[in-house]
Amino acid sequence: MAIKTASGTRMWIGPAIDPDNATLASLKAISSAAWVEIKKVESFGDYGDENSSVSFSEVGRGRVEKAKGQADAGTMAVTVGVVQGDAGQAAMVDAQASKSNFAFRIETPDAPIDGEPNTIEYFGGLVMSKRKSVGTTDNVLKRTFNIGINSEIFDELGNIA
Repeated sequence: MAIKTASGTRMWIGPAIDPDNATLASLKAISSAAWVEIKKVESFGDYGDENSSVSFSEVGRGRVEKAKGQADAGTMAVTVGVVQGDAGQAAMVDAQASKSNFAFRIETPDAPIDGEPNTIEYFGGLVMSKRKSVGTTDNVLKRTFNIGINSEIFDELGNIA
């Protein structure tokens, strides 16, 4: 199977949700009109579960044992080229001013064969920041939104449901 590039990846922000009650079914049930695409995304930061390390030191064994602790889906940095009037970027700015968690949807162009479904991921999180970067003369005005993911990340993997 061939590798795929990130080119064509798209992201949407949805309504405020309770991440404790988020499921794949509940996030997929959000009406298409409630999702707002975030335009001019330049990059998506890392995201996905990473467990904390829990350690125990047994004196008699002289070895540290490790176990998996809590899962943390991370904080994803989404960098956009600033576009005044973009509904998705405006929704992210509004979400940053709120203490609510919001629904997010990402579609990656990774279908094994053209015409087959791409992977769609859903999750809930807080928009933690909206930092703007002006840079120098030849820079594009950018804004980085950090999303603190507070739910499981639900994958709908093309044909692999």
